[in-house]
Amino acid sequence: MDRHERLSTLLDLLGQRGKVDVDDVAAELSVSAATIRRDLDHLADQQLLTRTRGGAVPNNVAYDLPLRYRTARHASEKERIGRAAAAAVARGSVVGLNGGTTTTEVARALALLPELNGVDEPTVTVVTNALNIAAELAVRPHVKIVLTGGVARPASFELSGPLATHILEEITMDVVFLGVDAVDPVHGAYAHHEGEASINHLMAQRARRVVVVADSSKLGLYAFARICPPPAIDALITDHAAPADVVSAFEAEGVTVQLV
Repeated sequence: MDRHERLSTLLDLLGQRGKVDVDDVAAELSVSAATIRRDLDHLADQQLLTRTRGGAVPNNVAYDLPLRYRTARHASEKERIGRAAAAAVARGSVVGLNGGTTTTEVARALALLPELNGVDEPTVTVVTNALNIAAELAVRPHVKIVLTGGVARPASFELSGPLATHILEEITMDVVFLGVDAVDPVHGAYAHHEGEASINHLMAQRARRVVVVADSSKLGLYAFARICPPPAIDALITDHAAPADVVSAFEAEGVTVQLV
């Protein structure tokens, strides 16, 4: 486990338990107590926790992990999912991307597609409410960026709220790739935050095709706020670790499942 993954794990444990003890966590993660102390000090400097004698407790941040600490989790699966999603995008398409680590990989793969690249004018339009995705793609002359308005959430870099709806209500997209916190064949796609779920729901409504991009750890689960029910999902791109019974359940609901 590298440091990036360790930091993410520490925040996960803190969110689950309400406090962590240096010696206990060091034993769980098979590292020295000094390493855990340095990690906790670093997270405290980022105001993601409060250090205590011998450990740490949460401060007032919500433990929907900040994007930069989620990036390393299931990284190879997300890269494969991103490439598979981008490969389905035709020249001239209008593509919707919400925020998240998996949709960020979709954006990166789109930027590198040979059939869309190598020109000085847009060959694809990307509509997004994610500041980090817009920033990465803004330097690509072959990608036209449409950024929704709204109020930025520090944890995800997503814009949400009433200001984000105005542009979306006026446009139509060929396909939207939805990153989710959970997706279930019975309940549908979910986000932890109700504001993000609302904007993602509207993006799904404005697209001709809705594709959920999610690694297998998010399947068969549901979270706080629903984005859309299963009938609104046209396809799911996930990895080969997806349980066969969950895949079959999605297919029974009419969702096309692509394993990568």
